[in-house]
Amino acid sequence: MGTVIVRHPGQMEYGRALRAMQSFTEKRTPETPDEIWLLEHHPVFTLGAAEDASHLLATHSIPVVRSDRGGNVTYHAPGQVVAYLLFDIHRAGISLLRDLVYRVEEVLIHLLLAYDLHGVRRPGAPGIYMDARANYGVWQGAKIAAIGMKVNRKGYLYHGFSLNVSMDLQAFSWIHPCGHAELQSVDMRTLGVTLPVDTVMRALVPLLCQQFGVSACFPDNALEQIQ
Repeated sequence: MGTVIVRHPGQMEYGRALRAMQSFTEKRTPETPDEIWLLEHHPVFTLGAAEDASHLLATHSIPVVRSDRGGNVTYHAPGQVVAYLLFDIHRAGISLLRDLVYRVEEVLIHLLLAYDLHGVRRPGAPGIYMDARANYGVWQGAKIAAIGMKVNRKGYLYHGFSLNVSMDLQAFSWIHPCGHAELQSVDMRTLGVTLPVDTVMRALVPLLCQQFGVSACFPDNALEQIQ
């Protein structure tokens, strides 16, 4: 079993995190340990590499950043867990991006189930949605987690996923999540589960480790190492 370094730098401006991920990925070698960064972002809209911005309806002075990840427009803000997976996919035994997405979705489904929330996949739209067969009222089918990743030519993964825990959801009404005009976004608090973001971050770690067959190492200098 390999070891993954888990860093928890707190709240971070999106552009800083993006530059740090890109720098880490450019400099890493086959001997570099994999890392997981668990953090929150200040309010920001981000556009995927192929997004034409037509699904960003309004900004209301919230910054917009063009990213190099996959996926469409999304929104980050405090109260949302953001997990960046800085993995060597060959080391992890993954050959197809869809297999990687499946594993991440599996982690999210199991985490939500631990709090009696039933999340499901939606074909052709990576992420996790509230099970329409469950009794979630107006939130049936709403999106609670987004996935957007990139693998470079050397097989190094960066970016990751976000999970809405306890946040202001209004800004989601200013975008079309996943490019779908009628898609709502929801968080765990709205569904009756109120938890600190740090608690959800801690709960994610063993599930990620189990899914990717690694053990976790927590360095003391998590913030200083993300530059």
